[in-house]
Parts: sequence; C-alpha cells; structure tokens
Amino acid sequence: MRKVKSARKLGRTASHRKATLANLSTQLLLHKRIETTEAKAKETRKHVEKIITKAKKGTVHAQRIIFKTIRDKSAIRELFEDIIGRIGDRNGGYTRIIKLAPRYGDAAKMAVIELVDYAEMPAEQPKAATTDRSKRVKGSKKKAVAEGTSAE
Repeated sequence: MRKVKSARKLGRTASHRKATLANLSTQLLLHKRIETTEAKAKETRKHVEKIITKAKKGTVHAQRIIFKTIRDKSAIRELFEDIIGRIGDRNGGYTRIIKLAPRYGDAAKMAVIELVDYAEMPAEQPKAATTDRSKRVKGSKKKAVAEGTSAE
C-alpha cells in the first residue's frame, strides 16, 4: 500500500536531489525569478519558504543554519540585506508559481517561480520573429547578384 510522502523524488538520488534544491534555491534568491519544471518549482517553494522564515529571525544561528544549504555568500548577503527588508512583515507566501506552456523537447510541464515582492521586474523580452528561410535565401541571392554586377 502506498503511503503518502511529503516530498517528490524528482527522479534523483537523495544527495542529487538535495544538491538540485540547494542550487535552485540559491538561483532564486540571486535572480528573484527562475524557470524550471513544475515539480521542481513546487519543491523549491517549500525549501525557500523555510529558508526565508528562518532568515527573518536575523540571528547568527539562523545564518549558520541557512549557510548549510545555501553555500553562496552573495546569495546569503542578498537574502539578509535585501529580501528580508522587502518581505518584512509578510507571514509566509513569499513565492509565486506561474504555470507555462509545456517544454518543446519533451512536453514537460514548465513553470516560473518568483519571489512575490519582486513581481514588478520585467519579464524576459520575447525573441524577434525569424523570417521564413526561403525569403531569406531568395533575398540573399538577389543581393549577391546585385553586388556582383556593381563590383564590375
């Protein structure tokens, strides 16, 4: 009989899963917004919410406990100086998960996880639309012919 487990395995060993969540948490604290799979985003949310709650205490002990997981000094500095100052009196709910379209290669469910008080950051600009290859090739041949005649 299947027992209800509180965490997802994410198809990884325990040590790999721990490292993955630590890396995702570090990048979320540094960049305030990351794009990942939906399952990883949900696990990262649990991880980051606990870290931010501990950081709100502001003690040296809290810093040491957090540094066990987040091994990046710049991320720790960002957390204690900027993020905690902005979150302040919020009681939980520090992150938001926004579902995206499935990933092109394997149709994995994708999501963006972001810190709530940093939502005013602009989203990534969409890439410029590429023209059809036949139009590009046709135009380049005309240019090559025109350049060849003008050079003579």
